[in-house]
Amino acid sequence: MSRRILIIGGGVIGLSTAYYCTQRGWDVTVVERRSAQRDGCSLGNAGMIVPSHFIPLAAPGMVALGLKWMWNPESPFYIKPRLSLELFDWLYKFWRAATPAHVRRAAPLLRDLNLASRLAYEELAALPHNDFGLVKKGLLMLCRTQHGLDEEAQTAAQAVALGIPAEVLDARQTAALDPGVRLTVAGSVYFPKDCHLQPDRLLAALQTKVLAAGARFYWDTEVTACTTGPDRRLQTVRLADGRELIADEYVLCGGSWSPGLARDLGLRIPIQAGKGYSLTLPQPRQLPQICAIFTEARMAVTPMGGALRFGGTMEISGLNEQIQPRRVQGIINAVNGYYPDFTPADFAGIAPWRGLRPCSPDGLPYLGRTARLANLTLATGHAMMGISLAPITGRLVAQILAGERPALDLTLLSPDRYA
Repeated sequence: MSRRILIIGGGVIGLSTAYYCTQRGWDVTVVERRSAQRDGCSLGNAGMIVPSHFIPLAAPGMVALGLKWMWNPESPFYIKPRLSLELFDWLYKFWRAATPAHVRRAAPLLRDLNLASRLAYEELAALPHNDFGLVKKGLLMLCRTQHGLDEEAQTAAQAVALGIPAEVLDARQTAALDPGVRLTVAGSVYFPKDCHLQPDRLLAALQTKVLAAGARFYWDTEVTACTTGPDRRLQTVRLADGRELIADEYVLCGGSWSPGLARDLGLRIPIQAGKGYSLTLPQPRQLPQICAIFTEARMAVTPMGGALRFGGTMEISGLNEQIQPRRVQGIINAVNGYYPDFTPADFAGIAPWRGLRPCSPDGLPYLGRTARLANLTLATGHAMMGISLAPITGRLVAQILAGERPALDLTLLSPDRYA
């Protein structure tokens, strides 16, 4: 029997959910607040698939690092000072979550989610006419200093203990692995299971597949209200133009805009928008073949065809999409420290991109049904791992909607954990 599924949010999480729902033959509708040419956080990011990222954002040392950086507007992490009870509450919960015990609980789940997502990407890439530039060459964690390399080596040891391959390389071994770019590093950690892709091509491929399966899209359309019934079920959603849509199941994939709608439904899902920036050089002077992270600068670098994308920073400043030039300058200034042949002049005239990543205080997404409404499922709060976890998220949501036991234990991701 066909089921009506309404998905709020047309980013990579919403599209992945729509794809796996249409594969089951369900009637799918996607409502997206932006246009079909949207430029949200799914588009301009680093496009990485990262089994290496098994440590959640809320981890020991992050609070001290954040305090060190937060007053410098060019630093990798910046909180715009403002009077906000929601921000204070989020920061308190982040502090409470940043413990070794939390990392021990979360790491195996993040490993399993990322590895399952990587496999799903391979399956998607094998479909006809579905080329989104998947490259399976691994990732280099580039370290300028020996201290940085020693710290990353500890993470590599944790990865190996979890069954994630990792190799600690000196400067010579690192250069030999990716000779397409000259490096100034003490060494690196190489994660061979990591991959990268081109986000714009991925979204276009998913959208094409979903449309071909008969899904409907409402672009430039915001959900402004919802009605619920006495049976603890969401009955309708009302759009900004007054229309109402009815479905059997509803999925909230609204990214950084999810908390507002959730609040209207009596739900509490703490999220802060973490603004990130990227700059893409269409014809870089050198082109690495392996995606990388500048560990000390907290920056990602991804080759995308013949182009090269530099992305980074975490700016907590609310639902604010304005571009802060000093944040962009911080990215530009960091490049030469790792790639010495690049200069600030290489970025002249390159328009910066920005996107708001939905960050939960414990660094884990919200994924699953909520006890308050029997036919509402949440899939949001993926922070920097939206691309990495998109297909497994969509597959798990489809399993939940079908009444099946999810392939992974989602207890830690419960949308009700802060209820």
